[in-house]
Amino acid sequence: MITVTEQAINRIQEVSKKKKTGSFFRVSISGGGCQGFQYNFKFEEKSNSDDEIFNFKDVQLLVDKVSLDILKGSKIDFVNDMLGSYFKIENPKASSTCGCGTSFSI
Repeated sequence: MITVTEQAINRIQEVSKKKKTGSFFRVSISGGGCQGFQYNFKFEEKSNSDDEIFNFKDVQLLVDKVSLDILKGSKIDFVNDMLGSYFKIENPKASSTCGCGTSFSI
């Protein structure tokens, strides 16, 4: 349903060890950005009743049901390039994305 690369898993683990953050890593979609929708990433202490929980090694990924409908088939990666280091989502439902890849349209 959702794929998470080794690089993304390693980065989530690295950040969660450095900071006293929640035990879940949430990926969600909200309205906004230059293309209409944007990806959001944050750590949380607990899950909500409408969340799906995905386990990747020691990482528990939370995605709410509305976001999951849009994220089905996506790949979450962590990249280092000339723009910096960031989580990147390859979403087959996105018809266009902004230059930095954080907002998209469907």
